[in-house]
Amino acid sequence: MTSRGEAGSRDAGVRSDCWISVELRDGGGLELTVASKVASMYGARIRAQIEAGCRALGLEHARVEVDDKGAVPFVLDARLECAVRRADPGLSRVLLPDLRPCCAGPAVRRRLRRSRLYLPGSQPKLFLNAGLHLPDGVILDLEDAVAPAEKDAARALVRNALRVVDFGAAERMVRINQGERGLEDLDWIVPHNPHVILVPKVEDPAQVRAVAARVAAIRKKTKHAGDIFLMPIIESALGAWRAFEIAAADPSVIALAVGLEDYTADIGAPRTLEGRESFWARSQVVNGAVAAGVQPIDTVFSDVADEAGLRASCAEAKALGFVGKGCIHPRQIAVVHAAFAPTPDELAKAQRIVRAYEEAEAQGLGVVALGSKMIDAPVVKRAEGVLATALAAGLLPADWRESGNEGVAR
Repeated sequence: MTSRGEAGSRDAGVRSDCWISVELRDGGGLELTVASKVASMYGARIRAQIEAGCRALGLEHARVEVDDKGAVPFVLDARLECAVRRADPGLSRVLLPDLRPCCAGPAVRRRLRRSRLYLPGSQPKLFLNAGLHLPDGVILDLEDAVAPAEKDAARALVRNALRVVDFGAAERMVRINQGERGLEDLDWIVPHNPHVILVPKVEDPAQVRAVAARVAAIRKKTKHAGDIFLMPIIESALGAWRAFEIAAADPSVIALAVGLEDYTADIGAPRTLEGRESFWARSQVVNGAVAAGVQPIDTVFSDVADEAGLRASCAEAKALGFVGKGCIHPRQIAVVHAAFAPTPDELAKAQRIVRAYEEAEAQGLGVVALGSKMIDAPVVKRAEGVLATALAAGLLPADWRESGNEGVAR
């Protein structure tokens, strides 16, 4: 009796990936065939890794075929494990690479979230250099970017990537699937130090609480000590209506995002560059997030070639109160960062306001004025927010109070 499973891709143009076929047999030992585009340099190492992986997964009698297109070790392990699981759905063993120090950093509740770069969880070639583009966050996507037939394979790839890929200073995010499948995704993801879980298509705060409860249970079981935060995504009319309830559903929520492709489909309106059809929903998300004390994050801009359109969309988002935007291509990151940075005039004004407030406070004055205008607490709070953003982005020296220069960026 035999059973067979395969995982990966061997199509023309595939890079940094592989295809592995596993045929389980009743006898005959382990038969391994390896073809690789880098065989002259790494052929023996690839064969040794596959052999070690087969032993770790308990394969004694199997025919294994590998067609490698430059896959790195964590991809080889993920593809082999997935192929074996497809041949034997009852497999309980896993192939876990060692957790690298670069992947062990803690999550941070308040930080810059100007850009988040979506990476399809089924395409490991996009993981490897994502950190070089300096996004504030990377999203390893298990949901819309992954075909239904590849959900299981994406779980193994994303899990392994969380353990070994150096994303630099980027926040490590994972977008899970909806409903029960999303809760099952958490079993694969939570033990491996993601910083933020994105919860898609949220319409009820109970959805957020269910994810938070599952995360807490897995953390307790696996003794995961670090924080893991949640970012619900509003993608429907009902979700927008309940924005505040969703943002305030659990203390682990740190931001609320909006997704306009699904929202506009839900209300039956075409999505336009002007965005009149989504103004109310975006305003709901901003107000719901701010009222709950979390960050409002805008949707993606889907036309990668339209840099002027992206810049205008970012300016509108910033004017509405959003602090960041999704990116579907690395070339969008620099534009987004520039758009959400304080302008020199905004920075200079914020410095003057905070200096005037601090001087008045030091003199015991109950009234704060800047020129002929009175400064009240909300104005000071906004100015402090502008300065905090500039400091976090490296646009302002930490000793700006002593420097005497206003609006000077580094």
